[in-house]
Amino acid sequence: MISVRALPRAECAPGEMPMAKVRDTIDENDVARFSRLSGQWWNPHGPWAKLHKFNEVRLGYIRDRAAAYFGDDQTRPDGLRGLRMLDIGCGGGILSEPLARLGARVVGIDPSASNITVAKTHAAEAALSIDYRDTTVEELAKTGETFDVVLAMEVVEHVADVGLFLDLAAATAKPGGLMFLGTLNRTVRSFAVAIAGAEYILGWIPRGTHQWSKFVTPHELETALKRNGLNCRETAGVVYNPFVGRFQLSNDTSVSYMVVAEKISHGHGRQVQVAIIPQ
Repeated sequence: MISVRALPRAECAPGEMPMAKVRDTIDENDVARFSRLSGQWWNPHGPWAKLHKFNEVRLGYIRDRAAAYFGDDQTRPDGLRGLRMLDIGCGGGILSEPLARLGARVVGIDPSASNITVAKTHAAEAALSIDYRDTTVEELAKTGETFDVVLAMEVVEHVADVGLFLDLAAATAKPGGLMFLGTLNRTVRSFAVAIAGAEYILGWIPRGTHQWSKFVTPHELETALKRNGLNCRETAGVVYNPFVGRFQLSNDTSVSYMVVAEKISHGHGRQVQVAIIPQ
């Protein structure tokens, strides 16, 4: 079991993220914002319409990398069969559900009770068995429960303490397991595209969804993961292609990117390669 202690962290090493003094991952303002929109999670034309489109590329990325890593055929309709997966910040379940359909045994957690209510209701209507819990990664980490695959997709930029969040999330991954993260890079371009463009000009997502200061660079993320015994196997950028109307993998990580990392057990793990996925 892991003990969560409210102690200040020492001074950051070079390349390590500055840590907030508060020792809690929950940003109450963000939780309240997502709770107010909880009834819109499954509306394909609502405030999360672009997230539904984004879901296609992140689902394919998770499916292909996880199936290949664990020796399964990613082309099978049940290519994730038997894998126990944790979806942190699951919202209304728009990622948890397709993972369950691929055969994974999914646990979805979210600090918003209204999000979990929506997720449970929709899963029941779809006759899907998903273990949804109204809880936090702090509480889950205390139990010592671990998973083959841990997902923190579009969550990192919404927590109050990124370093603590990654410490706790990493603790829920089994040795030899995988952790997937999707987040936004802290660059001038990401401010222009993800905030000014997506929120204020195009109206793709509700205004105020993101704070640029909470975006995380790939180097910062990899440093924090390495501190927790996770080695990055791959980093892939995600871009929107207006000509085909969908998101796709790219070697451009300046705005949005995904990382897959392996939890090393006592220094004995597979050989790790860090790569950028070409478009």
